[in-house]
Amino acid sequence: MNPQQLSSDSFKSAIPAVWPICLGYFPIGLALGVLAQQAAIPWWAMALMSVLVFAGSAQFICVAMIVAGSSLWAMIGTTFIVNLRHVLMSSALAVYLHGVRRSFLALFSYGITDESFAVNMARFRAGNWTLFQALIVNHLANSVWILATVSGVLIGQLVPAGAFGIDYALVGMFICLLVFQLHGRLYVITALIAATVAVLWAWLIPGDSYIVGAAVCAATCGYLLQKRRGKS
Repeated sequence: MNPQQLSSDSFKSAIPAVWPICLGYFPIGLALGVLAQQAAIPWWAMALMSVLVFAGSAQFICVAMIVAGSSLWAMIGTTFIVNLRHVLMSSALAVYLHGVRRSFLALFSYGITDESFAVNMARFRAGNWTLFQALIVNHLANSVWILATVSGVLIGQLVPAGAFGIDYALVGMFICLLVFQLHGRLYVITALIAATVAVLWAWLIPGDSYIVGAAVCAATCGYLLQKRRGKS
């Protein structure tokens, strides 16, 4: 691919693929920014978080844990567990990245999210989708996310604490994320295991480790149940 194709053709053809992601990222990013502002996180710290972490669910969790006064190691451990799915997504995309320079791989892997992964995998499988088009999808979505989260912090300064149900927005967000993941009995059972383990762990063991513990236990149980069902 020559530079002209990279600057014009690839960009133009990537826009129809990435704009739905950007459209969805902006209101969610704004909500995260407002919540961060309510948690006394400055705009520059939110910008750094969006640049260095770039993971919506992990950033929501991090803001909630900051509000709860969780320890740094608890936040790091929780973020690590939540984002382990990126190993699987990157492995699936690696099929289409043979022979690519490591510098390109580093830039490409940084922008992988659930949404960009889904779009790029579908386009790669359909054919006629280049690495540069996939890269543009990743980083246009990234740019919109950073803009949205920083804008949310700045706008949040104008929103009184607790107004418009902002104090419930984080809880509501995770309830919605959970409901959309419940595609069958196995998912419901895994969610119930996570809830049960989290409550019992928090009751019996002091500290914030119940978040990581519940996530690991539920994910392990879900995997074992899925494996057992596959054999039956």
